[in-house]
Amino acid sequence: MGFLIFIALVVVAVVAWKMRVPLLAKVLGQSEARVQRQLNARKRR
Repeated sequence: MGFLIFIALVVVAVVAWKMRVPLLAKVLGQSEARVQRQLNARKRR
């Protein structure tokens, strides 16, 4: 049972990472383009 919960958590984490721009935009109340620019700016530093 614990193994299934672990697998479910891993799947949720991967999906959240892949969909981070729309999720962050919704949570922060900003446009997806703005969130994408901010994430890209942090990668370059």
